[in-house]
Amino acid sequence: QVQLVESGGGLVQAGGSLRLSCATSGLTFTRYSMGWFRQAPGKEREFVATISEIAGRTYYADSVKGRFTISRDNAKNTVTLQMNSLKPEDTAVYYCAARWGDSVRTSVGYYNYWGQGTQVTVSS
Repeated sequence: QVQLVESGGGLVQAGGSLRLSCATSGLTFTRYSMGWFRQAPGKEREFVATISEIAGRTYYADSVKGRFTISRDNAKNTVTLQMNSLKPEDTAVYYCAARWGDSVRTSVGYYNYWGQGTQVTVSS
């Protein structure tokens, strides 16, 4: 059974930082590209960042580029999202997702497995 479990969310003031982690089990981690998405109330789930399975290539949404960093630890089967210079508009539930294969994909429908999400709230 595949499981993705996010942690690290919380309440932070604008300009602050948070580090999200996603622990995976039940899949061959090195065969999956990993992504982070977010969903704010009343909005569709949107792409945040992704990292490929082998080469560790990364790709970011324009709204987070330069502020967020995605990384993976293939020995621990985890993926992290370091979020700096947070803004109130970053407030959302953040989801970890796994996708078979190595190409960059930013659409929700390409991802095979999802976590339950972790709440990030940025106060102004």
